[in-house]
Amino acid sequence: MNVLLIGGGSRMADAVIDKLNKSKHRVFLLTGRRDRKFSYKHVFERYDYPYEDESIKDIFESVKPDMVIFMGAYDTNFDWHRERQESVRYTASLMNILSTYSMVGKGRFVYFSSHEVYGGSHYNNIQEQEAAQPRGFKAMAVAQGEEICENYRKTQGIETLVLRFDHLYGVPRKGQEESNLCFQMCLEALKTGKVSASDRRSFSMLYLNDAVELAYKVMMEEQPALYCYHISSMEEINEVNLAEAVIKAMGGGIRLVNNSVGDRYRLVLDGKAYQEEYDQRIFVHYEEGAEQVARYMKRHADSFISAEDTGGSRAARIWHGIKVGFKRVFPFVENLICFVPFFILNSKAAGSEYFNRLDFFLLYVLLFAIVYGQQQAIFSSLLAVVGYFLQQMYGRTGFEVLLDYNIYIWMAQLFIIGMVVGYMRDQLQFIRDENEEEVRYLSRKVDDIADINDSNVRMKQSFETQLVNQRDSLGKIYEITSSLEAYASEEVLFYAAKVLGELMDSRDVAVYTVANGDYARLFSFTSKEAKKLGNSIKYTDMEDLYNDLKEHRVFINKKMDEKLPLMASAVYTEDQMELILMVWGIPWQRMTLSEANRLTIVGALIQNAVVHANRYLDALTNQRYIEQTRIMSPDAFGQLVHAFFGAKANGLTECALLEIGAADRVQAAEALGKNMRQTDYMGVLDDGGFYILLSNTDEKNAEGVIERFRSAGYECELREGAEK
Repeated sequence: MNVLLIGGGSRMADAVIDKLNKSKHRVFLLTGRRDRKFSYKHVFERYDYPYEDESIKDIFESVKPDMVIFMGAYDTNFDWHRERQESVRYTASLMNILSTYSMVGKGRFVYFSSHEVYGGSHYNNIQEQEAAQPRGFKAMAVAQGEEICENYRKTQGIETLVLRFDHLYGVPRKGQEESNLCFQMCLEALKTGKVSASDRRSFSMLYLNDAVELAYKVMMEEQPALYCYHISSMEEINEVNLAEAVIKAMGGGIRLVNNSVGDRYRLVLDGKAYQEEYDQRIFVHYEEGAEQVARYMKRHADSFISAEDTGGSRAARIWHGIKVGFKRVFPFVENLICFVPFFILNSKAAGSEYFNRLDFFLLYVLLFAIVYGQQQAIFSSLLAVVGYFLQQMYGRTGFEVLLDYNIYIWMAQLFIIGMVVGYMRDQLQFIRDENEEEVRYLSRKVDDIADINDSNVRMKQSFETQLVNQRDSLGKIYEITSSLEAYASEEVLFYAAKVLGELMDSRDVAVYTVANGDYARLFSFTSKEAKKLGNSIKYTDMEDLYNDLKEHRVFINKKMDEKLPLMASAVYTEDQMELILMVWGIPWQRMTLSEANRLTIVGALIQNAVVHANRYLDALTNQRYIEQTRIMSPDAFGQLVHAFFGAKANGLTECALLEIGAADRVQAAEALGKNMRQTDYMGVLDDGGFYILLSNTDEKNAEGVIERFRSAGYECELREGAEK
């Protein structure tokens, strides 16, 4: 297979080329630049042309690639220190490549993207179908690249494949700067002898070679199930753990600076779609990968740090002092060495017919004034004066030389010219440094403005969505919550979770019923994530949550505590807490006062439906239960079983139905009632059998209940509610 790789020199490009070469593919390389800074051993043909060049078409026609791989987010041809300018060039380059490829290309176009297209913190792992939320010009450019590939796939019929890599890291090229966190921590350790980290920032990292191996399987698949895959290890780690691994690999002399402040940040790509379709195996885990990076950078520290860096260990600081001292002394040593040939030239020129009027000492002073500035100009002037005196004393005495006023005029001329030229050079250097500092300052300002603009854009889009969809209007909310009235009284609480999830735009919602003053029992949920706290919780022990709920406030998980929902609200009836509504799966950008108000309104409207249903059921108490027992009548119990198993079929709850073998049902009800929870029910069905309905209990957990009932002397058997 002919593969055209498009991208600048990097470890990523090296790894892709090496993998393709080992798999017997012919690799062609478009470097995107005309210099030959990097060399490649296994490239069949190399093209050093910019992406905007018209020769791109000729390259495609010549190579006729079966696959094109664009390095995208990992292309080193783009200098992202100048994000605004480079984002425009990045998009234009990709457009030129794709438009040309659409005319003359064939096969598959692979685009390398990264986790950067998702800005901000995400409580859950991010799936492929979740919309990008870029922050910053680079992230926006990479996300736009994905959209461009998707548009060409839909409109031009090009087979495009987007691969999003999750926090790649690996051994860097010597002296080449990288943006991954592992590299930055190692660099900070080499420069300052410390590593800054926060345990509130969590992510998942993937070693470079593992990433290429995983990506290769997708690229070679004839018909991938998706057009976009997340390449992720899904092994979560925080900055402190990574820093500890780096410090351990670096050796002694490095200390950890824990700056764990602010809100919790988490970003992990969900690679389950890849795992289900392909065999995923991670060979290099965090500890080993961080060790390889740290040892390599420590071994080649001189290529990564400059003379201004203090160094990490004591030996590094001593070596740094030697280098700094040598750098300061070197101009003086160079000055002395250069003085010798100029002294000889001036001596020879004194007796020459052609060069006797050429002042080599003046040229010597001008040279060092232009190169090093005023300080070296003065030093070279002093050396020139000493040399001139020595030459003049060849034919005269020292006293005669001191009395010659022409020498003083020459000295004044030499010092004035040297100092003026040196001063001008220093001023130009000062202005240049000042301009560079101003550019850096303005660049930081532009970044700040860009962040503010991103926030404003998100707010604008949110308001536009509200205006277009009217999903936040009270009328819309009331319309959706009113749909609860269409359900039977026994079903209201089950579908309250579904309605809550729809209104809060979350797929992870749970409804808990308060059993007594301290405990709440899970009643319905919309996903496995939503029931992670368990079937029964002591909510009074959750201080932050409980303090807000008892004050009738909406709880917002500002600390991003993984053990608590992101938002929660309580439903009260006459100052008595009845329900706790928990919302898990929402992005941090929506954890605002506006969302809290919406949850309050939704809870109040759900409360109306729940209270109405409860009052209706209370009014029918005599009809629902067999007189003077806790056993429900066939009609009432049949409706309840139908409601529970209908909700179970819709993934809103778990339940189990047990048939009890008992001759005396009243006696059995009294005996077994002691082993039942408040949320369990017992009753008779139309077939005349005696049953117990276990809420929020799956078949596996029901086995324990069956054993307890048997210990009480009653045989029971698990039944399916649909059959009754």
